[in-house]
Amino acid sequence: MGSIELKAVEKWYGNVQVIKGVDLSIADGEFIIFVGPSGCGKSTLLRMIGGLEETSRGQIMIDGADMTAAPPSKRGLSMVFQSYALYPHMSVGENMGFSLKTAGAPKAEIQEKVGEAARVLKLEPYLERRPKDLSGGQRQRVAIGRSIVRDPTAFLFDEPLSNLDAALRVEMRYEIAKLHQSLATTMIYVTHDQVEAMTLADRIVVLEFGKIAQVGTPRELYERPANLFVAQFIGSPKMNVMPITEALALKNAPAGAVQVGIRPEHIMVGEGGGTCDGRIDVIEYLGADTFVIVDAGDAGQITVRAPGNTELQEGAPVSLGFPGDALHFFGEDGLAIREG
Repeated sequence: MGSIELKAVEKWYGNVQVIKGVDLSIADGEFIIFVGPSGCGKSTLLRMIGGLEETSRGQIMIDGADMTAAPPSKRGLSMVFQSYALYPHMSVGENMGFSLKTAGAPKAEIQEKVGEAARVLKLEPYLERRPKDLSGGQRQRVAIGRSIVRDPTAFLFDEPLSNLDAALRVEMRYEIAKLHQSLATTMIYVTHDQVEAMTLADRIVVLEFGKIAQVGTPRELYERPANLFVAQFIGSPKMNVMPITEALALKNAPAGAVQVGIRPEHIMVGEGGGTCDGRIDVIEYLGADTFVIVDAGDAGQITVRAPGNTELQEGAPVSLGFPGDALHFFGEDGLAIREG
């Protein structure tokens, strides 16, 4: 079992509150990802769950037991950090089995658990190597393997891929996804990379200034953001958001709406009769996609995601069409306004 529940959790450093009454229920076997900008409290919240940061107020429940004041060693959790923190004088196998050895586990049990973790992580050919002989991705797998052998209630990952290059991040993202499938163990993962969040998570927790802005599946957050912050944080390029003015030929905007948003891929480029007109400012060719940045006057700068083979010219006038079913409306308070 690996269910975790946060009840009105707060974290104070003196008079400064960094976690502001977080309530969250995580089911056994669920893959949860905390995302948000720097300073939003995502790593602090993870460390509170792991017992590395004291909880100022509220409760942290693990499998129904109150673990708010329990030390990390009693929580049954295992953490993987940005830094691999491997012992350079030990082999891969010795690094992975070190925690079991210090706990006094029998040698046969250590060998069995290290062997199983190495099989899952494809580290069997490297068990006798030292960390200096491994790539960055392999070292991170060793760090994960060190956690697996402990058979934890849940894994806590604190930006584990941030030290890797782009190609290795893609590779490790795949391996972590496969690892979750094979272990079916609860995982809580902190990242600032929304691609990691969208591709790995069962549910994403978006944090803003120590509070939860929205919790949902990647699809829910992308297609039905609860507020402006989530709408513009999730998605790359981010959602275009414009004030509702006469510059936009909008029909049937809901009462109370002051801003309208649309994803770049939903905008249609034409020669007239669209929602607004503008002039192409910059064209960014990325191969499969082309990002067209349009100066739309009072409507602001608008990014359009078009196919890579789009034939457009910088400086050319364009008309942009916004399909009605692709629009998101927001009120003065920044909250989404749902029609119907």
